Amino acid sequence: MNHELIYDWNAYSGPEVPAGRRVMLNDETLRDGLQNPSVRNPAIGEKIEILHLMEDLGIDMVNIGLPAAGPRAFADTESLAREIVGSRMKIRPNLAGRTHKSDIQAMIDVCERVGTAMEAAMFLGSSPIRRLVEDWTVEHLQRTTEESVKFAVSEGLPVMYVTEDTIRTDPPTVIALYSTAIRAGARAIVLCDTVGHATPRGAYNLVKFVIEEVVKPFGENIRVDWHGHNDRGLAVANSIAALAAGANQVHAVALALGERVGNTPMEMMLVNLRLLGLIDRDLSRLKKYSETVARATNTVIPPNYPIVGRDAFRTQTGVHAAAIAKASKRDDHELANAIYSGVPAHLFGLEQIIEIGPMSGRSNVVYWLGKRDIAVTDELVDRILAAAKQASSVLTETEILALVGLSTNTKHVS
Repeated sequence: MNHELIYDWNAYSGPEVPAGRRVMLNDETLRDGLQNPSVRNPAIGEKIEILHLMEDLGIDMVNIGLPAAGPRAFADTESLAREIVGSRMKIRPNLAGRTHKSDIQAMIDVCERVGTAMEAAMFLGSSPIRRLVEDWTVEHLQRTTEESVKFAVSEGLPVMYVTEDTIRTDPPTVIALYSTAIRAGARAIVLCDTVGHATPRGAYNLVKFVIEEVVKPFGENIRVDWHGHNDRGLAVANSIAALAAGANQVHAVALALGERVGNTPMEMMLVNLRLLGLIDRDLSRLKKYSETVARATNTVIPPNYPIVGRDAFRTQTGVHAAAIAKASKRDDHELANAIYSGVPAHLFGLEQIIEIGPMSGRSNVVYWLGKRDIAVTDELVDRILAAAKQASSVLTETEILALVGLSTNTKHVS
């Protein structure tokens, strides 16, 4: 888009995340997303289809499951790993598990059966409130961390060490646990907002603190990940703040699925990273990815869900439609997509849609008819607009065509 036409206050004092940095995404749809109590656990064929759509979108990593959760979880995890290896996919798999020897052994078994080492995402609770409930001491957590990380590393598994509820954990414990994990061999650490407590400033503060107080003193290449939930509706903002503070990778889930109100939504992360200039890839299959996950998990995408919701690029409002129609007459696709949308639809294989309803004006009708190569007359426009003004919702295509006279199936508009 011509930037002379849009003044960007977002970049007034510099970009939130400097361009040129490599920013990565870890897709948790097939693990954390399936913890949502309302979703259906997809069949393995559906999971494999979703996996390929992740690959199409250029997503860097995927958590393919918690193999210790049971026989089906183990079998699905193995099948997904085999698909990645057999199809020579670029996306890199990781496995989830607690810092329990049995969970780690299940991850080892999957790796041995598939014949490839996969990153072990090993998690344990860390916050004072969790320690109180479980009667844990920090020393106990340190011993557990050291033993589990060393065991995984000794078996050839790269370790992604995760503390739950990091955002509500005191600084000395944060330093103690991550330092212990790194000394034991972990080369990736994950900071978690497990209950959606964080604000953007809090996410920034935590990531900055861990980089300065834990990672830099080791002088080694340690990847820092952010894993956020959406209880306060701040997951995307928090994730961007975490990247601004220096995080290398963000975890996200299709349609924000996950525990309670869910995780950081993958669709919105991909779109925001694209618009921030931090990734440059084909996102035309983003809607298919979302709709496939929705179908596989028996989830309904709300009409007003950003980017992939039915109404994301639809309007019935007369003033908006008139501006979009005028932009379209200039034969400028980007202009038409930007005049009343902060998200350019064409970047995601979509387009602006003008409907006809109670809030519409003549421009809506003229545009609608023109898109379908229907001859426009004042009498026809008046007839359709009069019906729309009496309707309680947007007119369907069948109803409009009946008014045009191309169909006799619909005799009146209700």
